[in-house]
Amino acid sequence: MASRSLSYTQLLGLLSFIFLLFTTSTTTVRVGVILHKPSAPTLPVFREAPAFRNGDQCDEADKIHIAMTLDTNYLRGTMAAVLSLLQHSTCPENLSFHFLSLPHFENDLFSSIKSTFPYLNFKIYTFDPNLVRSKISKSIRQALDQPLNYARIYLADIIPTSVDRIIYLDSDLVVVDDIEKLWHVEMEGKVVAAPEYCHANFTYYFTKAFWSDPELVKVLEGKRPCYFNTGVMVVDVGKWRRGMYTQKVEEWMTVQKQKRIYHLGSLPPFLLIFAGDIKAVDHRWNQHGLGGDNFEGKCRTLHPGPISLLHWSGKGKPWLRLDSRKPCIVDHLWAPYDLYRSSRHSLEE
Repeated sequence: MASRSLSYTQLLGLLSFIFLLFTTSTTTVRVGVILHKPSAPTLPVFREAPAFRNGDQCDEADKIHIAMTLDTNYLRGTMAAVLSLLQHSTCPENLSFHFLSLPHFENDLFSSIKSTFPYLNFKIYTFDPNLVRSKISKSIRQALDQPLNYARIYLADIIPTSVDRIIYLDSDLVVVDDIEKLWHVEMEGKVVAAPEYCHANFTYYFTKAFWSDPELVKVLEGKRPCYFNTGVMVVDVGKWRRGMYTQKVEEWMTVQKQKRIYHLGSLPPFLLIFAGDIKAVDHRWNQHGLGGDNFEGKCRTLHPGPISLLHWSGKGKPWLRLDSRKPCIVDHLWAPYDLYRSSRHSLEE
C-alpha cells in the first residue's frame, strides 16, 4: 500500500490542532517545558442553610467578629460550626466571619460558602504558608503540622486594623449557645480570654530538654501555669499587635527547631507566653477533647456541667466516624448541624 504524505498546509493544520489541545487543557506549554497549574480541590457539596434574621432588639452596628480557617479537609466541620453559630445567635446578622485559607483555593471556597449561606457576612483572606513552613517542627500527629494550623498566630496581622477584638474558633466544634455571651467577656486587660484548666499536668506538654534548661524554665517563674485550648479564644488583637506577640510565638518556634522542647503543634508556644496570664472564662465554652487523644481518637464522654460549645479536639472527627458507621455517642450531637449533601441526603430529597 502506498504511503500518504501530508502537505505543508495539512501539517501546519495538524500542529495547530495539537497546540490548541495543550493550551485548552489544565496544562500550560512554554518552550517545551510543561508547567502544571494547581488543580482545584474537589470540595464536598452542601445543602443550602436556612436564612437566619436578627430580632427586633438587635443593633446591626454591634458586629461580632469570628475567625476560622478554611481547610479543604475540614470544610464539612466549618460548615457545621457556622450553622450552629447562626442557629443559636439572637442577632445572627451581626456575625461577621473572617476566614483564612491557603492560596489558589479562594474562589472555590468562596463559591461553596456563598451557595451554602447566601446571606452570610464573610470575607476570605489568603494565608501564605511560607510564613511558617520553615518554622514548623514535626509533631506527634501530621494534621498538627499543616501550615494552616498556625494561621491563628498571624491573625492580628491579616484581618483589618479596624477590628480590635475577635473570637477564634477551630473547625471541629459546634456552638449550642448565643456566641454574644462569649463576645462580651470582660478581658480585664488581658490579650487572650479562654477556659483554662489549672489541674492539668503541665510537664506533659514539654520535653526533658525544656525542663532541664534553667534558662528556658524561667519563663514560667512567678506564674501559675494553666492549660488552655487555643481552638476557642477571644483575642484583643489591638494588644496583640502592640505587644508583638506574633514575633514572640515565632521566637519559641525557633527554640523548638534548635532544642525540641515540645511534641505538639502550635499550642505549646501559646502556653509558654500566655499560660497563667489569660482571662479565664467559664468551662462551658470549650467542652474539648471529644475527638479523643492524638493517637487513637477513642470515644470520650462529656464532662459534667453546663455546655455552650462542643469541641472535637483530638484525632477523631465526628463526620469521619459517622461516615464509617462507627460513631461515638457524642458524635450524634454534631450530626444535626451537618449540611453535607451525601448520596443518602439526595435520596431523601
